[in-house]
Amino acid sequence: MRLKVVSFFLLFFALLPTSASAHKRFIVRDTAGLASLEEACEKLSCTIVQSLDANLSHVFLVTFPGEIDLDGALDELLETPGVINIEQDQAVALVTGLNQTGPIPAGLSDTTPVEYFGTFVQGGYVYQPGAQIVRVSEAQNTFHVAGSGIVADIDTGVDPDHPALQGVLLPGWDFTRNLPVGSEMRDLDPTITPPPSCSGCPAAVVNQSTAAVLDQSTAAVLDGNPEYLAFGHGTMVMGIIHLVAPHAELLPLKAFHSDGTGFLSDILSAIYFAVQHHANVINMSFDLESNSDELTKALDFANQQNVICTASVGNNGAMEIVYPAALQSDVMGVASTNDVDQRSTFSDFGDAIVWVAAPGEAVISTYPFGVYGAGWGTSFSAPFVAGAAALLLNQTPGINESQAASAVAHAVPIGADMGNGRLDLVQALAANAASAGDFSLTEPPRQTILIHRGAAETFTFSVVALQGFTGTVDFSVSGLPSGTFASFDPPTITGSGNAALTLQVDTAAEPGKYELRITGASGTLLHSVNLELHVLP
Repeated sequence: MRLKVVSFFLLFFALLPTSASAHKRFIVRDTAGLASLEEACEKLSCTIVQSLDANLSHVFLVTFPGEIDLDGALDELLETPGVINIEQDQAVALVTGLNQTGPIPAGLSDTTPVEYFGTFVQGGYVYQPGAQIVRVSEAQNTFHVAGSGIVADIDTGVDPDHPALQGVLLPGWDFTRNLPVGSEMRDLDPTITPPPSCSGCPAAVVNQSTAAVLDQSTAAVLDGNPEYLAFGHGTMVMGIIHLVAPHAELLPLKAFHSDGTGFLSDILSAIYFAVQHHANVINMSFDLESNSDELTKALDFANQQNVICTASVGNNGAMEIVYPAALQSDVMGVASTNDVDQRSTFSDFGDAIVWVAAPGEAVISTYPFGVYGAGWGTSFSAPFVAGAAALLLNQTPGINESQAASAVAHAVPIGADMGNGRLDLVQALAANAASAGDFSLTEPPRQTILIHRGAAETFTFSVVALQGFTGTVDFSVSGLPSGTFASFDPPTITGSGNAALTLQVDTAAEPGKYELRITGASGTLLHSVNLELHVLP
């Protein structure tokens, strides 16, 4: 039986368009651990390149020399005690399909600085149609959420110096070089210097599916150069996540080169790295035509650790099965729509891979060199849903893949073969709030408070979670007379807890009796208690 499994993988992967270097690379699962595998490789002349699952030490990348009898070596390796699976490493292409740039959106020319959750960004980025379609601002304001947790993106890396991402961008890792910091700027030819500021430059097409505002000399270097076919991809994906969930931290995991090529082994390493570095969400804007046992196991592991996963469904305009989107117990697959809620002609479709859809045409986002670009493809639809997961996490800490997928499924219907419809952040957050139970506010021990002018008084009240409620409650107080100031400690509570309200009465405040209302808000859930304040001379 073992022999048949290995032979199947050899025959199957021989038919795939993998590079020659991939043919001697194998992913080995060994339950006996590193020492046992080292002993086997010493006899079989194989090399253990690295562990792919970090400190778990069960999954390894192993290579064989070119002159070896590969079939015999693999058969013998599979008979080694502890070795339970061997599969050939896949060469993965990030940039494939029918998606191409369309008319350049007007928003790329809107360079008006806008303050956005602590940083200044361009107006065209914030006010773009895609953000309005999924109701980003309305969801943030209605439910008092801006994202939380860590969102990892397995991609080409990121421009670590982009102004819009400062304050939330974590260092990450470069798996293509096995180096700290998931920067895609290392892939640039050293002779290419950062372009000068070019606010008046028109947007130029820089690869098949991207347009960016760059000076013409830089655009000319990138456009049509196969070495940079996917350059900027990761920075753009990160920018879309940030647009939806600006308070979520971003973890760039570089598993692809700037030409869009990579290996499944680096993707596996990135998944395990993300989980072990406390990521709450993993976005995967790529797709594989064939499944992988080890990819499935890695995403099962992520699911078991409460990590929410999103993936693009591909750009071949076909009903086909691609991975990881087809692993629907672990992943939400995301298709692309245009600005009138129609399936993008390039987007793959079918309920077997599509959980939900999101805008994927002319999506404006951050681009390397600190500028902005527009992208076409399901790659740019998936991060809208990854951002949605971060908003849900802000609303309900500890939410898992199944719960997040259930909330996101409350979407706008757009026809057959498009899963649950087009993403609607307000509907998703409302559904999550309803499923997460309710809360109550307990009245303070004293409902009548006497405070002399120039003095302060502190009293406590409680939030009590009902029916498994795990949301975040924000506090406010209304009815305060002039010269009276209020502060809450803490200003928010997740689940159940106690809060202290301090009222400070100024010496110039008018004496009298005032009716105050303390309100706790969690999304659309609102509860209040009343308090009678007497300001004394």
